Amino acid sequence: MLNQHKILRVLQLISLLQQEPSKSVHHIASILDTTHRTAYRYLDLLRELGFDLQRDHNNKYFILQNKENNPVHFNSDEAAFLQQLILTSGKDSQLKDALLKKIYLSSETTIVSSHLLKAHLGKIVEDLCNAINSKLQVKLKNYHSINGESISDRIVEPLAFTDNYSSLIAFEIDSMNNKYFNIQRISSVETLNKEWSYIDEHQIELPDAFGFAPGDKLNAIHLELSMKAYLLLKEEYPLCSPYLKPIPKSKKYELKMEVNDLKPINRFIEGLKDEIEII
Repeated sequence: MLNQHKILRVLQLISLLQQEPSKSVHHIASILDTTHRTAYRYLDLLRELGFDLQRDHNNKYFILQNKENNPVHFNSDEAAFLQQLILTSGKDSQLKDALLKKIYLSSETTIVSSHLLKAHLGKIVEDLCNAINSKLQVKLKNYHSINGESISDRIVEPLAFTDNYSSLIAFEIDSMNNKYFNIQRISSVETLNKEWSYIDEHQIELPDAFGFAPGDKLNAIHLELSMKAYLLLKEEYPLCSPYLKPIPKSKKYELKMEVNDLKPINRFIEGLKDEIEII
């Protein structure tokens, strides 16, 4: 059975070995924070999952790119299963194995794997997953706050992640508020030996694809985008991907969705006036 710890490390390893240069077992073990023996086991697992794992003349490993590695997309069942798989425990099924092989390649899934796969961030996500499952408080060490222009430790009760794992939703003890904490601004996580104490105060309000929390109302948007605008939007706001559809018999794309705040999309449109038509 593949539990969440193993899944996170498999994701990290796939990303690591897809990038040049090749990696030694010592380097792999160091990045994954594990032993050499366990690193070899993960390499064997990648072979079992169908990846073309190669070793160069310096005895370093890499995943060979080939024609089968063309971009593919998750279907809705796989995407939903993937979220459950990582947030809880793995399940034995053919769908699980297919997902693990496709994770690196997909561009449509709601989880932005390139973000999750960074080794440092992967360890933070793993520690937070454990705390969420155990309902324990954590200390977010040296958290860099843009609004407060400060660096400080934050004691929180972690609740969930946003869909792309870019932020943690947590209840902060000092302010007694539910807040979003950017994963990349957390230096490390210390799990405290203290159970959640403010369960009645917990609220999970997921942000929209642009990262804005729910407000008084939803705002509907309907746009027609050029190829350039389509590609830039996917790069800047990857969670918009499921709402982007090609327009038949044209080189344009349609964006149709609801957002909590119009500011981000208005700024995006302002910078690409000639590439976007407001429907």
